[in-house]
Amino acid sequence: IRFGLLSLAFAAGVVAVMHLRKPGDSGAVSRKGIDVVIALDVSKSMLATDMAPSRLDRARQLINKLMDAMPNDRIGLVLFAGQAYLQMPLTTDHGAAALFVSAASPDAVPSQGTVISEALKRSAGAFNAAERRFKAVVLISDGEDQDEDAVATARNLAEQGMMINTVGVGSTQGSYIPDPSTGGNKKDEMGNDVLSRLNETTLKEIARVTNGTYVHLENSDDAIRELTGQLGQIEKKAYGDVSLVNFKSFYWIFAGLMLLLLLAELFVPEIKKKKA
Repeated sequence: IRFGLLSLAFAAGVVAVMHLRKPGDSGAVSRKGIDVVIALDVSKSMLATDMAPSRLDRARQLINKLMDAMPNDRIGLVLFAGQAYLQMPLTTDHGAAALFVSAASPDAVPSQGTVISEALKRSAGAFNAAERRFKAVVLISDGEDQDEDAVATARNLAEQGMMINTVGVGSTQGSYIPDPSTGGNKKDEMGNDVLSRLNETTLKEIARVTNGTYVHLENSDDAIRELTGQLGQIEKKAYGDVSLVNFKSFYWIFAGLMLLLLLAELFVPEIKKKKA
C-alpha cells in the first residue's frame, strides 16, 4: 500500500510539473497587423565608420525604432554575411527581438561575405508558405553583394507576394573597415587597406522589382516614416496573440494530490512478519 501511494504521488508530481493549462475565454487577444522579417547584414564591412559610430550600430538603432513604430506587427530577424540564419522567428515579443538585435555582430555568422540572395530566401522561409499575401521584408545592408543572383531571387519572391524594402547603410565615398584583431584597418591579399563603399544599385533594383522602396539611411526618423508608410500599404490580417492570453492552470490540483498521498503514506503502518 505504501509503495502504491508513493507511486501515485510521484505520478501526480510529474503531471504537476507538466503545468497543464487551457486558454481562458476572457484573456484571448486578437491583433491586426502584418508580418515583417528584418534581414540585417552583419558582414565586417558593416563595421565601417562612415556612419558614426558604425554602419552596424546605426542599423541596430533603426531596427529598434522600427519595432517601436510597429507595435501590432509580428517581427522576425535574419542575420546574414557569407551565409544567412533565421535568428528569430516571427513574434510579437518585441522585447526579445530587441535582445537579438543588440547581440547582432559579425561573430554571429562564421562565413564572411554578403550573400543577399540567401538572406532573401531565408527570410521567405519564415513566412507561412500557404499565404501569398501580407509578406514584407526589410533588408538592411551596405549592398556589397558578392552574389549575382540577388535581383533574380527578389523577382521570384515578388511573384509569391513578397514586398522587399531595402535600406542602404554607408556612403558612396566609402570608408575603411576597422580590424579589431590588429587595431588597424582590414587589408586585402596585397596588403592594401580595404575601402568599403555603399552599393545602391543592387538595393534599388531589389526594391523596384518587388514593389518596395529604397531608403538611404541618413536620418533614422525620416527612414522610419518612409518604411512605415510603405509597409502600411500591405493589407493587414487579424491573428491571435498567445503572449497576451490568460491561461487557466491545473498544476495546483496535482500538486495538492501529491501532498495528500505523501501524507497518507506516512500514516500507513509498516507491519513486519515475524520469523517462525
